[in-house]
Amino acid sequence: MAAGKLEGIWLKTAQGGPMQKVSTASLVQGQGIKDNADFGRGRQITLIEKETWELLCSQMGQDLDPSVRRANLMISGVQLLDTASKVLQVGPVRIKVRGETQPCHMMDRACDGLRTKMALMWRGGVWGDVLDGGRIQVGDEVDWTP
Repeated sequence: MAAGKLEGIWLKTAQGGPMQKVSTASLVQGQGIKDNADFGRGRQITLIEKETWELLCSQMGQDLDPSVRRANLMISGVQLLDTASKVLQVGPVRIKVRGETQPCHMMDRACDGLRTKMALMWRGGVWGDVLDGGRIQVGDEVDWTP
């Protein structure tokens, strides 16, 4: 099975604030993404699949920017459905998936009905803990660890 790819990185500027697209980020073990508003909190990092986002946009008839989802990382080529407790390698960093990310009311602000569509089959992505710190960049290889 071929590995996936890190397609995008976003930092949350503040709780409820806009997302800032970046090309690299520093992840800190047990803390999350440096300079992210959620740094050191319960949900250290959130991830979505590019393929799922494109499917949702198609179903909604909209070309929505991925930052609307408010996830930190967008990956491609790796499925996130039912992956709780699995460990994902993103470049030099390992992330333990803790569970499904439930879409919030902000999704419907971006596009009416998006929240309902995202609530099915883990389409809202996953959240996890940073097991190994390091610097990641768009284009890094992504794959499940054995």
